[in-house]
Amino acid sequence: MDASSGDQLTQAQDELYEWIKEYMKNFQHSPSIRQMMQAMGLKSPAPIQSRLKHLQEKGYISWQEGKARTMQIVDEIIEGVPIMGSVAAGGLIETYSDVQENLDISDVLKKKNVFALTVNGDSMIDACIADGDMVLMEPIKDSYSLRNGMIVSALVPGLGTTLKYFVKRGGKIFLEAANPAYEPIELNLDEVIFQGKLLAVWRKI
Repeated sequence: MDASSGDQLTQAQDELYEWIKEYMKNFQHSPSIRQMMQAMGLKSPAPIQSRLKHLQEKGYISWQEGKARTMQIVDEIIEGVPIMGSVAAGGLIETYSDVQENLDISDVLKKKNVFALTVNGDSMIDACIADGDMVLMEPIKDSYSLRNGMIVSALVPGLGTTLKYFVKRGGKIFLEAANPAYEPIELNLDEVIFQGKLLAVWRKI
């Protein structure tokens, strides 16, 4: 992964990351905290959990904190766009039957650190984002760049990662679904970590 200097791994983080990648390649599922402790020669889970948290923050893994079995490793797609796990929701797709030119996604892929998420669920279905779609996301440097109506992936502690419309009203943040069956999630700004904003949606037919 072409990480910026701020996203470089420490030796301890890299050692764990490489071991997890090898384990998941061999066993097709994520290891337990105990297995990671044993592999790293540690007697306490705290250093493992700390390293996992840093790996997630730097974009190398996706996991629900405290639940090792939910971990997913960054995979590579389309010349290095990493698939960083799954996101709860649904995708922006238009189909054309008589297109006379090729789809050029090079501009999308040139953006720095673009990553992909697999959509789980139908909460964004009215934005044409369906269960099973792949969304390409551009990392968000700071929340001040967000504008109302943007589709973002956000990490909400206790709820996991979700794909929603960003809306800011009266000092509060609302993560709004594109499906009337889902209520908006109301949060304070310090209760949510914005991971990326939507660039494109990829749907396999």
